[in-house]
Amino acid sequence: RSRRLFADPIPTGMSLETDVIACAQIVEKGDPDRFRTVMAAKLSERPVLFPLYAFNIEISRAPWVTQEPMIAEMRLQWWRDALEEIAQGDPVRQHEVTTPLSRFLTRDQAKLLDEAVALRRWDVYKEPFDDQAHFDDYVDATAGHLMWTAASQLGARDEAPVRALAFGAGVATFLRAIPTLESAGRVPLLDGTHDGIRMLAARALARSAQGRIGRNPALWPAIGARHVLQQAIKEPAAVGEGRLAPPLTAFRLIWTKLTGRG
Repeated sequence: RSRRLFADPIPTGMSLETDVIACAQIVEKGDPDRFRTVMAAKLSERPVLFPLYAFNIEISRAPWVTQEPMIAEMRLQWWRDALEEIAQGDPVRQHEVTTPLSRFLTRDQAKLLDEAVALRRWDVYKEPFDDQAHFDDYVDATAGHLMWTAASQLGARDEAPVRALAFGAGVATFLRAIPTLESAGRVPLLDGTHDGIRMLAARALARSAQGRIGRNPALWPAIGARHVLQQAIKEPAAVGEGRLAPPLTAFRLIWTKLTGRG
């Protein structure tokens, strides 16, 4: 019964483009939680969500596939060049992700995603964030730009609450990644003490409370983020020990799809 909620049947005469299916395969392998949220969305919404999330996977892993910073920078620059082509209305390089993106991204959205790629340069190197503003910019660019682009494509018009949700979800994801980042030699937190973790999670929780998940599936990646942040506040040691609970569960996704409450 639950599988029907996660995969609407394809209506007669409708199908997904081959490159969108390729994007879906990238998302299924690289970001299973987001894949589940897209499969719970309408078929007509998937050609937007799958390419955007596949793009996010590609840029997020670009700094990690090599130990050479110059090569990582070149990989990120490739995506920046592709987004510039979309923004300028020039012929776009053929790629299973760039091709479907070029069908719907506006000039401003392409520039916004370019900012997200630029902030990913932090992932290339091992220096810590400069300050709180640098960290906030990173989260807002990497999580906020993606969610706002997706949400506005699916009809959202009020940007502030979307970005509030994205910030909470972005911090929750970042906290869950702390053990991986530290094992790779990164210094991910400005204040890695238990009090520092509590303050960061509490700030993200307060900001996320300014948004509402609702029925727009572009916001569903924020499902469960508040539970992660609440756990980090209550049990900050769980962050470094990798014990934060997964945010998305089948029950939470079904509940949001049926009620619009996350």
